[in-house]
Amino acid sequence: MALINKIREKSGFAIGAIAIGLLIFIVLGDLLGPNSRLFGNKMVVGEVAGHEVSVQEFEAMFEEARNNYANQYGRQPSEPEMASLREQTWNQLVFKYAFEEEFEKVGVGVSEEEQVDMVQGRNVHPALKQMFTDPQTGQFNLEQVKQTLRNLGSMPPEQQAAWRKYEQDLATDRMRNKYYNLFTLSNYVTTEEAKRFNTEQNTRASLKYLFVPYFSIADSTIKVTDDQLSEYLNKNKKKFEVEEGRSITYVTVPVTASREDSAEYSRETSELAARFAATDNDSLFVKAESDTPFNSAYLPANELPEELKTQTLEKGKLYGPFNQNGAFSLYKVMDVKEGGKASVRASHILIKPENTTPEAKAAAKAKAQDILNQIKGGANFAQLAAQHGTDGTASVGGDLGWFTEGRMVPSFEKAVFGAKGPGLLPNLVETDYGYHVVKITEPKTTRTYQIAQVTRAITPSDNSREYAFSRAGAIAANSSDLESFNKAVSSEKGLAKAEAKNIAASDRGVNNLQNARELVRWAFSEETKVGEVSPVMTMDDQYVVAVLTGKREKGTAKIEDVREELTAAVRNELKAKKIKEKLGSASGSLEQIAAKYGPDAIVRPATDVTLGAANAPGLGYEPVAIGRAFGLKAGQRTAPVDGEGGVVVVELTSLTPATPVADITSMRQQVQAQRAGRVQGALYEAVRKNAKIEDNRVRFF
Repeated sequence: MALINKIREKSGFAIGAIAIGLLIFIVLGDLLGPNSRLFGNKMVVGEVAGHEVSVQEFEAMFEEARNNYANQYGRQPSEPEMASLREQTWNQLVFKYAFEEEFEKVGVGVSEEEQVDMVQGRNVHPALKQMFTDPQTGQFNLEQVKQTLRNLGSMPPEQQAAWRKYEQDLATDRMRNKYYNLFTLSNYVTTEEAKRFNTEQNTRASLKYLFVPYFSIADSTIKVTDDQLSEYLNKNKKKFEVEEGRSITYVTVPVTASREDSAEYSRETSELAARFAATDNDSLFVKAESDTPFNSAYLPANELPEELKTQTLEKGKLYGPFNQNGAFSLYKVMDVKEGGKASVRASHILIKPENTTPEAKAAAKAKAQDILNQIKGGANFAQLAAQHGTDGTASVGGDLGWFTEGRMVPSFEKAVFGAKGPGLLPNLVETDYGYHVVKITEPKTTRTYQIAQVTRAITPSDNSREYAFSRAGAIAANSSDLESFNKAVSSEKGLAKAEAKNIAASDRGVNNLQNARELVRWAFSEETKVGEVSPVMTMDDQYVVAVLTGKREKGTAKIEDVREELTAAVRNELKAKKIKEKLGSASGSLEQIAAKYGPDAIVRPATDVTLGAANAPGLGYEPVAIGRAFGLKAGQRTAPVDGEGGVVVVELTSLTPATPVADITSMRQQVQAQRAGRVQGALYEAVRKNAKIEDNRVRFF
């Protein structure tokens, strides 16, 4: 079985090593959005380039993929993996009918001589080379390939079939490469184009910009009419091309533990904790009683389970039970050792300068010092962290948790690990990020812990499941449309409705419902009408009842389908008009104009801005404004520009031209590579569009 296992490990068509064009399908998979044209009563999964794909054909290919997976990994695929295999199967069928027909049209093929050459000749396929390359020496062994071929006749039939399939996949991949090369290798980049690319990437601009964000004007002050939405949609149809979608309102009824379940849980955990505390062999106890395996490793403080990080741990002591995510855990400290990697727990309040100027740094330092003085005077550290912190720890009172040496920037680490004990550090700590007010919440320790953990899932009883199902069933039975559904849900205490708009036919989850394929299939069923109420559906540990509230057809979206997005776009246009009118009445320097406009106008410098990136620090991606700035002379400024996030006025300070490149070859290669990617993407889209793909998998899977 060595050969067949090697093929399964290395075979690209089956598991992605050679891809056979499927990379493009994965990257652009959203372009294969399902269309729900149905084929009468035929068992047809879809249609590609005029070829009907039957359920039988699809299932045969899927079964082969599933068997390959099982043979490779020694187990059957999980539900998410099954979904991935179905997607791979569909992509292979699209490739087979859409692309292979194109190969035939242009005369692309692989002769018998070429097949021999790419398996055992002078031009061995890279995937095959990888399979027969010694990992120790990195040398490809052609003789080993030939020996395999000589022995093929004496191998079991399944190994022979696997090898023939692999050779076929290599040939298909070769045809794909030839087809793409017909287009990508015809791409030519002139010297002038390469020079222009160098200029766009390496000419550096220093500039100053005035920025007024759209959010500075309250949304409530801007009224948007349906006529304005319609006009914007007509002008920007390409932006609002959509796939078919469904919208639903639904309610979930969770299966929760009853009082009887809770009593049983308390009895069980008490009995288990008593036995765990008394046992002399913790590892065997964990193996016998826990849903998770025993781990004998010694853990530093920063790697302990979250429940134990705030505990004072003692050898032999039991901690818990702790409930989390439908399970409970008990922890027992088996051993404690010194001499591990040092850990410490700290909190901080980071004050970042607004920019890199000395004035900004001085202002940030002064603010941080003021906060430090307030804490020294008795102010609450966590409250000030939530109020003034400028990083993600602000929401948790500045808590950085436990961390070991080597995790933080040197200056911060030196201050924290150099502290003599817990408490507020007397001085600010400066790093590249700004100024930190620091408090040591748990002192430095080299202690490590060996923890025995018993974890068990909390499983509701059958009675609890029956009760939850009866509640969901009552809602479904008393609902005939959206109105009656709303009344039925409101009559059930503790339940809340949720909405999901424009679900795609390929979706496997809906909002926080992870395994919602049954719900998606129901919504896309030809028989399901808008306003219809679903039967009770089981999804993990909850029951779901839904109402279909809308159907979106493929093509240009209707206003109601994208009203929020359209409204935001039109509102920004109207805000931009107001901002520009106000800016237009001011004159002088950018600073003077900003002062006249008001506090919402910001003026900032930006350096090392390139036309290629079209991105300025503090401003973000603004291609139109930055593009216009590169057409200015030093000291000139643009007119107000409708930007991505607000209205922008850019003033060019200086321009540092790109250094001319003596050898233009590398620049030409970069441009060619960029164009090759675009050509392949455009080619894929053209073939896909020409194939007129109809994807009806939602009817069956």
